Amino acid sequence: MKEYWTMLASLMGALAFLQGMLHAVFPAELRAALARLLGRLTRAFSPYCYFDVTETDGMSNNEIYDAVQLYLSSTAAPASGARLSLTRPHNATSFTFGLAASDRVVDAFRGAAVTWEHVVAPRQSPGFSWRPLPEEKRRFTLRIRRGDREKLLPAYLDHILATAQEIRRRSQDRLLYTNARGGAMDSRGLPWDPVPFKHPSTFDTLAMDPDRKASIMADLRDFADGSSFYERTGRAWKRGYLLYGPPGTGKSSMIAAMANFLGYDVYDLELTEVSSNAELRKLLMKTTSKSIIVIEDIDCSVDLTNRAALAPAPRPRPTLDGAVDQDAGAASGRSITLSGLLNFTDGLWSCCGSERIFVFTTNHIEKLDPALLRSGRMDMHVFMSYCTFPALKILLKNYLCLQDDSAEVMRGLEEWIEAAEITPADVSEVLIKNRRNGKERAMEELLEVLKTRAEKRHLDGGKAAAPPKDNDEEEEEKRALESPKEGKEPEPEPEPAGKDSCGDGQDEEADAKKQL
Repeated sequence: MKEYWTMLASLMGALAFLQGMLHAVFPAELRAALARLLGRLTRAFSPYCYFDVTETDGMSNNEIYDAVQLYLSSTAAPASGARLSLTRPHNATSFTFGLAASDRVVDAFRGAAVTWEHVVAPRQSPGFSWRPLPEEKRRFTLRIRRGDREKLLPAYLDHILATAQEIRRRSQDRLLYTNARGGAMDSRGLPWDPVPFKHPSTFDTLAMDPDRKASIMADLRDFADGSSFYERTGRAWKRGYLLYGPPGTGKSSMIAAMANFLGYDVYDLELTEVSSNAELRKLLMKTTSKSIIVIEDIDCSVDLTNRAALAPAPRPRPTLDGAVDQDAGAASGRSITLSGLLNFTDGLWSCCGSERIFVFTTNHIEKLDPALLRSGRMDMHVFMSYCTFPALKILLKNYLCLQDDSAEVMRGLEEWIEAAEITPADVSEVLIKNRRNGKERAMEELLEVLKTRAEKRHLDGGKAAAPPKDNDEEEEEKRALESPKEGKEPEPEPEPAGKDSCGDGQDEEADAKKQL
């Protein structure tokens, strides 16, 4: 053992003497040149290519470095088993994983394997700088095979940038925008006022038939993933949804569920605050991509429910005293027309942006103009019906955590729910009031409410069955008053003068009724 240590000490001394001789014979410049030459020879015969992505590019941050860090934190890093650093950025809703110093991770793209290495080195004492620099120099080194270079670059980097942007958008809080009153601008020169959007509604909690929900989710998923499809077909990347049905059936909750499902911002457009078609176009231009533009109760917002809204306003005409009435012409320029709204949803201005969804809601679809309902503007019509039994089971699961549907009360609820025609909002209110009384008591109370509403509907329907005869008689009397001359035409004798004057008076009365 002693001889072993003696031999090791002699070898170390020989190596130190040889190193000193090399430093004395070969200067530092020559050694650096030899090292560079050796590196070039190694890279020339190496089957790999190396690319460095530094943290800073001169005095500014490198966008690719941040994108690679986000991409590796969500896709490759958690599945690789590498050592990770855990962070949470400001105003973010999720954690971010990052590679530790001098650690490696393997990724794959289009069947080709790539290797990322995070290199951290201490920064040399810098000279004068206008901005403080970090104490360490960080970079990502990408290693790929030479044969895969044409296949990976630049498609792989574009994929990283797009994925990082999607991760950044999903990790941040979503916003709900509303247009400022009278078209006023905020401090940033934008006509939209944002607030954090934290609506908890999802498709899992939405009281709706499961098959309808599945079809809507599939349509939304196809829309979000349809970039190449819309580009190939030459269509603007947008889609329209019309939500119609009685009040309290969950139209607003559906919009919130769509926003949470896609991760989009919501723009709530109040048409009563828009003064002209030009202002409507400006609001559209200031919306961002990946957003949902909502117009709620469109039949009640402004008079855009029929073709009469398209009729031009009367021209300025002279009054009785000879002056020209300018109010009619001025009012036409300060209002929205149906044509302006159609161009907003399906015209040339609607393609100023991508991946946007237009959602209109109404309680009376029959009041809307057919031009608003055709495909290309409102592509998917979703009827928000009264509460059905599948929707009722979802509400019972949400409010009472009820999983078993074999109870006797459940069979009673299934029997009475269709006849009651009750909205999900009313069912939710009954369950909220009785949630502390136990599951059985709450369900019994709900069953009593359903029976009461069903019986009331039956009685109201019976009372309403008689009046149509009276209404028909009134309609016949009105027709007789409005056309008194029809019964007199077959008679050859001339009518008396007094009777003609009476007929003229009846015609005037009929015209007055029509105007009313």
